[in-house]
Amino acid sequence: MFQLFVKMRDFFRLCRFAPLATGVVLLFALATGAGCDTASAPDRTVTDALGRSVAVPDTVQRVVPLAPNLTELAVAAGGADRLRAVTVSDNYPPALVDTLPRVQTLPVDYEALVQHSPDLVLATDQVNSPGDADPLAQMGVPTYFFSFDAVDDIFTSIETLGTLMRTESDAQARADTLRRAFDALRTATESVPRPRVLMLVGDETLYAFGGPSYVHTLIEAAGGTSITDHFESAAPTLSEEFVLQEAPDVIIGLFEAEAPTEHLLRLHPTWDVVPALQNDRVYTVDADLVSRPGPRVVQGAYRIATLLHHDRALPAPPSLRLP
Repeated sequence: MFQLFVKMRDFFRLCRFAPLATGVVLLFALATGAGCDTASAPDRTVTDALGRSVAVPDTVQRVVPLAPNLTELAVAAGGADRLRAVTVSDNYPPALVDTLPRVQTLPVDYEALVQHSPDLVLATDQVNSPGDADPLAQMGVPTYFFSFDAVDDIFTSIETLGTLMRTESDAQARADTLRRAFDALRTATESVPRPRVLMLVGDETLYAFGGPSYVHTLIEAAGGTSITDHFESAAPTLSEEFVLQEAPDVIIGLFEAEAPTEHLLRLHPTWDVVPALQNDRVYTVDADLVSRPGPRVVQGAYRIATLLHHDRALPAPPSLRLP
């Protein structure tokens, strides 16, 4: 899942899609007889996270998200019944996404996408290229971009989706619930001893989270101190020597391993002097609860807190109850 949250802008260039986009426009025009003016007449203009002006229909009924976290956010905002397709990588909530058609998004399969007649496409600059919006705009399909640099961006995006889909009441209630739960966790861990935490995405190749990532905020709310928050890169690759020098108290991996301490020792035998491995404080967490900027990151923070402070009473995590 890590590749979904690495910047892809340089890889996706509009020139790569220009021939495809032209063909799709012609195909769509022939199939509908309506040319490029296929969406409902826009009644409002909004500004997305990239500063783009986006003309959005007053009534949004057919939504297609281009990243799994956007699916979860749209559902959290009360828009489950608006979704017409999801990406090939979507897996949550399973009762919903398993019933919907799948669309390839890396690169975008424009022909498959327009077959679902969306009146709004959702995108994020952590996954999608801003250039993806141009062919869709030619077809009369507005694309709204989100960006997630901070945890609060996740909560705000739910409110924004509520505004876009006219589900403000549901969206505001959900955002408020998540904010309160996150603040409650922060309050509960204010005075706890803070272990030094290394969050690893990869087990053999040591991918981690750098300073621009919101993951450090999750660790801080859970009562820990991240040791990679000073890296300028959003996704640094660590060296063996870095781990030995920094000697983290706890290592949390976003990879699967039944016995994570033994697993890391097999891959990195020199780490037997690292406190996290000496004290058997190596854990794994579902990557989607941490690296996917959606409503479940709050559950991820609570999960991290239980690993760091298993001997302390903590508030119960919120129940999302997504369809």
